[in-house]
Amino acid sequence: MANYKNASKHIAVLAFPFGTHAVPLLRMVRQLSDASPGVVFSFLSTEQSNNSTFPKDEKLDNIKPFHVGDGLPEGYSFKGNPHEPVEYFVKALPGNFREAIDALVAETGKRIDCLITDAFYWFAADIADELNVPWLALWTAGPRAFFIHAETDVIRRHVGINGPPDKALDFHQEFSAISNADLPDGITSGNFDAPVPALLDKMGPSMSRATAIAANSYEDLDNTVVNLLKSRFNMFLNIGPFNLASGSPIDDTHGCLDWLNKHNQASVVYISFGSVISPPPHELAALSEALEESDLPYLWSFRGNPEKQLPPGFLERTSSKGKIVPWAPQLKILENQSVGVFVTHGGWNSVLESIIGGVPMILRPFFGDQRLNTRTVESVWGFGLGLEGGTITKEGTKKALNSILSTEEGNKMRLKIGVQKELARKAVQPNGSSAENFKTLVKIINTTCHQHKR
Repeated sequence: MANYKNASKHIAVLAFPFGTHAVPLLRMVRQLSDASPGVVFSFLSTEQSNNSTFPKDEKLDNIKPFHVGDGLPEGYSFKGNPHEPVEYFVKALPGNFREAIDALVAETGKRIDCLITDAFYWFAADIADELNVPWLALWTAGPRAFFIHAETDVIRRHVGINGPPDKALDFHQEFSAISNADLPDGITSGNFDAPVPALLDKMGPSMSRATAIAANSYEDLDNTVVNLLKSRFNMFLNIGPFNLASGSPIDDTHGCLDWLNKHNQASVVYISFGSVISPPPHELAALSEALEESDLPYLWSFRGNPEKQLPPGFLERTSSKGKIVPWAPQLKILENQSVGVFVTHGGWNSVLESIIGGVPMILRPFFGDQRLNTRTVESVWGFGLGLEGGTITKEGTKKALNSILSTEEGNKMRLKIGVQKELARKAVQPNGSSAENFKTLVKIINTTCHQHKR
């Protein structure tokens, strides 16, 4: 149990309990805790999120989970719509966190000295003001997506609401390769009142009130956009990639790494669409057919039941070439020299892990920042391909696989992502840009968080 009585400072951490949000926040807090002995961190998230985020077999000194109300009605049973629990939770904001903070102070007898939250929580600015403490926000995605949300009003003036999808964001040189269709839902089209777009819409204007904004990226990946953010906010600190900065044990229950070691360099297709969504049945069928006809070795981290969801006979016919597993140690797989291409949904963590592994991508985005990441990887950074029409077809996939694995264009992508791989690794080394930015964050906690704002 964290020692509240003798703690020099008490920091409340407010997590967003969905997708890949709570895990990177806890990673950052663990690093801060290691660098700030005497500081205790109270980590507030839903019970379900805390149970899956905190390591089962490891006691974290000075970091203690506290549960916050999830907003679900009494006796709620999950019907399979991943957005529904998010809607209930967002409706409960910010009251559930205010309640939890009051209970936390009462239980621990220790006032809050600083607030660290997921950047989604625009209301943290108000809570920090009420508590008279500094607010540090963590943005878990890429700098480009953050800039888009900060510039929402400008973008709307430029392209209009529900304007032409192919209209380029050329009001800003850095965004001329990005079009209206690449934007996250709720910026210029889609459901503006949906829970997450509504949070993000309020986030943009409140961010200028944060003492500092930390991001899971590194300076050299999107340098010009990072500089735009630095000129705009008090302190914008890239402190990632987190998955490089903190080692965690490798769970390779399904023997993926041994299997990969039997294959030639850059020959295997690795497939994973993240933990939230799967492509629809006709796209899974198209991808299976493309793999079979291309006759390529593949490793597929598959959510669901492959026997039922993939074409009849596909597993048997490709059993000598392919391996399908329910879970895979993704970063270790992408670092394996046999992997030649990563078929992904384009979530930010996956993009970063692909960079760390030096593996070009084929991207099939679904929601959030994934379309923006896809266009950026393809048209700005040049080390991946979006699929024609934005969905998986047999011919489109075969063409993309061939392009990356067997052409000069694919070699160029490998070289480009190889340069970023080295820059990402350099950033987290001692004296690297992310390591130095992290020191700044520690300094804020150890100095600013000590004196309550006047």
